[in-house]
Amino acid sequence: MAYPTRVGTAALAFSLVLAGCAQGTGSSGEAPEFSPDAPLEGELSIMGFGTGDEIGQVRYDRAVAALGDVDVSLSEGALDIQAFLSAVASGNPPDLVYASRDLIGSFASRGAVVPLDQCVEAEGIDVDAFDQAAVDQVTFAGSLYGVPEFNTVQVVMANADLLSAAGITVDDVDGSDRAAATAANDALTRQDGGRLSVIGVDPKLPEFLPLWSHALGTDLISADGRTAQLDDPAVLEALEWAIDLYDAQGGFSGVKSYRDSADAFGAGNQLATGALGAMPMEHWYVNVLNESSPDAPLTFSTVKDAEGEPIAYAGGSAWAVPTDAENPAAACTFARLMTETDAWTEAAQARADARAESGTLFTGLLTGNTEADQLIRDELVPADAPAPWSEAIEATYEANEHTFSLPANPADNAFKTAWQDAVNRVLNGQQEPAEALAQAQTEAQAALDDAWATWDER
Repeated sequence: MAYPTRVGTAALAFSLVLAGCAQGTGSSGEAPEFSPDAPLEGELSIMGFGTGDEIGQVRYDRAVAALGDVDVSLSEGALDIQAFLSAVASGNPPDLVYASRDLIGSFASRGAVVPLDQCVEAEGIDVDAFDQAAVDQVTFAGSLYGVPEFNTVQVVMANADLLSAAGITVDDVDGSDRAAATAANDALTRQDGGRLSVIGVDPKLPEFLPLWSHALGTDLISADGRTAQLDDPAVLEALEWAIDLYDAQGGFSGVKSYRDSADAFGAGNQLATGALGAMPMEHWYVNVLNESSPDAPLTFSTVKDAEGEPIAYAGGSAWAVPTDAENPAAACTFARLMTETDAWTEAAQARADARAESGTLFTGLLTGNTEADQLIRDELVPADAPAPWSEAIEATYEANEHTFSLPANPADNAFKTAWQDAVNRVLNGQQEPAEALAQAQTEAQAALDDAWATWDER
């Protein structure tokens, strides 16, 4: 499955396009009339989706067949944000777009996509069946702007032999006790001739700052999406703790260099070779490890907050209908077909069959549809999976029950850039944590204020 680029050049392109569109991208951003009686006919153009695996292909083929006479055309591959927004601005958008959920707020505020409340009602889409954190990511100013799919969560992955040799367990590195994690990092880290030979605990910055901040009870932005909280003492505490882990290993640059040198997707991955003690990682990496290193001495757990409760930062994608789409009825139906329970269970069955044929374990699928997730786990995930994969499965599904997300807002890309750039400045030794977060707070709040003002004055 292809996902849109989230940072780097795509972020710059996104910012430039938004700036060039002044106060809006589309003509109005108002929803067309969605009706259960609307005929399914004509053409349906889709941008940003890929059918590169059985999960995508099975659902796509099923949806196309169900649409009957509708002529479906797919611009395959990750969403080109600049191309999409330019197409909307020119009045020639696709009928349906597949985008990362953390872009939906900006798309909605600029009038690039339309509210889907009528779409949901017309198609009988049960919003309550979706993961609440996923729904929150696509809900802007009280309206639903996307139909979510997939959920990405984080679990703790560790080398059991290294933990045992250091006299610690996975509970010491799950984040619930930061002092214990700091001590574990010291016990696990190894230097050879002044060079790092074993990474102790990798907190995975900058991307997981929201996770570590949430663990201390504070999110990077207020629940209404209007106020940046990057200078909150808990955010600073989370960042300083994670930076200290890197400093104890000789600094981030050394950890990153050593991390990047590994064969992360092969048998030479650092968890399997004993070059990494522990890290949080997205759950999809479980399958990478199972395929490349099925006999590696691994152990898994959920990431936990300061109270010892599991937490996970939800990610994923969503279907959205662009402003001025020529066939919104077919687009809405297609979004429903791609995300309904039967579609997911058929796709999961295809994935389980493919795993069995290749001799690898099916560890589950997080769809964003809670009903589908439960059915897939009950019917397709082996109940007798051997250790440590049984641990990985349990951690993945437990994490999926304790997700959080940052709310959709009209400056979500600029906001994300502000805090990630701040963390990178600290990692690179350019600023101290407090200074960097203070600067990011100013930048992020200014972007939020400007974007919300434009929305409020529309």
